[in-house]
Amino acid sequence: MQIRRPASSRLRSRIAPLSLAIVGLLGLGVAGGVAAAGVFEGDSLGMQATNPLARLVPGPQARWNSSMAAFAASDRERAPAPDGVIFVGSSTIRMWSHLAQDFRQLPVVLNRGFGGSTMADCQYFARQLVLQYKPRQVMVYAGDNDLAEGRSPQQVVDSFRGFVETVRQELPDVRISYISIKPSPSRAALLPKIREANTLLAAYVRTLPNAAYIDVYSAMLDASGAPRTDLFGPDRLHMNDAGYALWTSIVTAYVTPAAGNSQTASAVPTETAAPVPLPLGAPGPTPTGVAPPVAARPALNAMRAVYRP
Repeated sequence: MQIRRPASSRLRSRIAPLSLAIVGLLGLGVAGGVAAAGVFEGDSLGMQATNPLARLVPGPQARWNSSMAAFAASDRERAPAPDGVIFVGSSTIRMWSHLAQDFRQLPVVLNRGFGGSTMADCQYFARQLVLQYKPRQVMVYAGDNDLAEGRSPQQVVDSFRGFVETVRQELPDVRISYISIKPSPSRAALLPKIREANTLLAAYVRTLPNAAYIDVYSAMLDASGAPRTDLFGPDRLHMNDAGYALWTSIVTAYVTPAAGNSQTASAVPTETAAPVPLPLGAPGPTPTGVAPPVAARPALNAMRAVYRP
């Protein structure tokens, strides 16, 4: 005589295999999605390979998957040589399309800007943006997007400190230069926070060995202390060619030459020079309150003669 099992038992026996199948399909889908995004261990993202879900970039940083994948693809096509100078940061760096040409005296110049990014994003992706390339110098520009998104000046400094600690943990001798937050006309309302952030960042950089704070903010103000609109494009946020020419004339003095390269050696600022007041024509002191190193002053003086309206 056939014994009939209760209906509930028969239902469970049918559902169990179906559930296992669904879970398996979902697992394949997640793994396939992760593979398609290019976030397995060994690629530009460098995520852990123990679990497909763990390899996904979490939270707000997930929006940069495509940017990191593009960097990885570029590296596969042409692997950058080590001991170069890397520029890291937001769209101001990404849109510096002639960066390598502007610093053609350097054997290796790498642009790792990703538009719209924050200092917090740069801290999160420090390994992918910097460490894997083993540079001799890192130029950092980020922070204004943090302020625009509502973060405080101190939070910008904290993110930069985290970036520095991550980089220096693996590359203790790398030179780190922070380019001050620029005064964009479209973000004039943020100028008080920008000045505060620049002051805090300059003070922090002074505590670091082998580091420099590069003041571009002061040179981008007119005689009344307002942002110079002639340095910006139609959106009043991103710089035009004149703006990048100004930056090149300032930043060049802070570039560290490759070993044995005397061509740019004279341009590297000597940070042992005593600081002196820096008159820029704008009211009040500069964000740092002091002049750049002595070796940087000829470039700044020449720049002021050319770019002042």
